Amino acid sequence: MISISSELINSWIINLLWPLTRVLGVMATAPILSDRSIPARVKLGFGIVLTLIIMPTLPPIQEFEIFSLKGLLILVQQMIIGLAMGFSIRLVFAAVGVAGQMIGMSMGLGFAVFFDPMTQSQNTAISQFLTMLLMLIFLSLDGHLMMVRALADSFVLIPIAMETGSISPMKIAMWGQTIFTTGLLLALPAIAALLITNMALGILTRTAPQLNLFGIGFPVTLSIGFLVLALALQGMLLPMKGMVQDGMQYMQEVVVPTAPSQ
Repeated sequence: MISISSELINSWIINLLWPLTRVLGVMATAPILSDRSIPARVKLGFGIVLTLIIMPTLPPIQEFEIFSLKGLLILVQQMIIGLAMGFSIRLVFAAVGVAGQMIGMSMGLGFAVFFDPMTQSQNTAISQFLTMLLMLIFLSLDGHLMMVRALADSFVLIPIAMETGSISPMKIAMWGQTIFTTGLLLALPAIAALLITNMALGILTRTAPQLNLFGIGFPVTLSIGFLVLALALQGMLLPMKGMVQDGMQYMQEVVVPTAPSQ
């Protein structure tokens, strides 16, 4: 007869619950996995399957009583670590979305706004296009597999324990600064071309006041915007690829392991 003690049940729950909390934290903020169109049951099932796959590779987990203060703190800690890791990848998509937003507004496409199911917000058509392009680059680089591998490696670099590491807010802020600067540089060619176009239209209007600025301005800025975007699209691929690769690196560096006590 097989007897199951409360300590064995507690060990089973700990070995599943705490890794699952970190996995679900990543899935709550990481791109694609956090899409609102995916049902919550599917996300939960995928998280459990992914945790069961990762569990054999985990280092030994220090056992605590689940309903104790230490157990609750570890649970919250794992959730924060997962959210921070997924957020570092989310910043890449947010930066590209901001670049598309600036290009679309400069082209006069502020009225062409669509609902983005991923972010649950309204974005311009150019922002949607660049975000979809980055998503295709992300998938072509096996970014989803790299993200799962980084998540599995994080349990070795940052093991589940009471004093395992701390979130580095300054590192997240510096990463956000870097990634949004790159997003601004992506939008710079189109913005510069549209700025020169608007200056030329302003000079033309001053020299020939009888011209209807609203009649000719919008088609010109729209045409110039699409032309510059088409020419700059090839050059955007390499920076986007670098942003995805850097995001994977920062996904593991966002948590600073605690130095061992002497």
